[in-house]
Amino acid sequence: MHRGRRFGITGLVVAVGLLLLGSATEADRGSNSAAAFVQNVVYSNRIAIFSKSYCPYSLRAKRVFSELQEKPFVIELDLRDDGREIQNVLLDLVGRYTVPQVFINGQHVGGSDETLDALANGQLQKLLGKSSI
Repeated sequence: MHRGRRFGITGLVVAVGLLLLGSATEADRGSNSAAAFVQNVVYSNRIAIFSKSYCPYSLRAKRVFSELQEKPFVIELDLRDDGREIQNVLLDLVGRYTVPQVFINGQHVGGSDETLDALANGQLQKLLGKSSI
C-alpha cells in the first residue's frame, strides 16, 4: 500500500511537470507565432505600422502617410488578442516597446518622431520612391 501511494505521488509530480512543460511549449508557440506574424507583416507590406488605435503618436504617424496618399498596412495592437505578444516581438526586434513602429520596404523607420523627421529631410519620400515634396 505504501508503494502504491509513493507511485501515486511520483505520478502526480510527473503529470504536473508534463503540464508545466506543455504550458511552456504553448507559450513558446505563441511567441513564435507572434514573431512569424511580425516578420510576415514587415516583409509582405510596402508600409507597415504597428499602432494602437487611441495613441496620438500613432495617429500622427498614420496621418503622414495619408497626406502622402499612401495606404499603410496598420496593425492596431490594442484591438488584437495577441497585441501584447506582438509588442514583445517588436521590443526584441527594434529595441522599443512603444508605438507606433513604422516599417517601409522591410526597413525600420522608427516611431512618430522619426517618421516626421524622415518626412522633413526627404528620407521618407526616398524610401517610398517618391520625389521630395
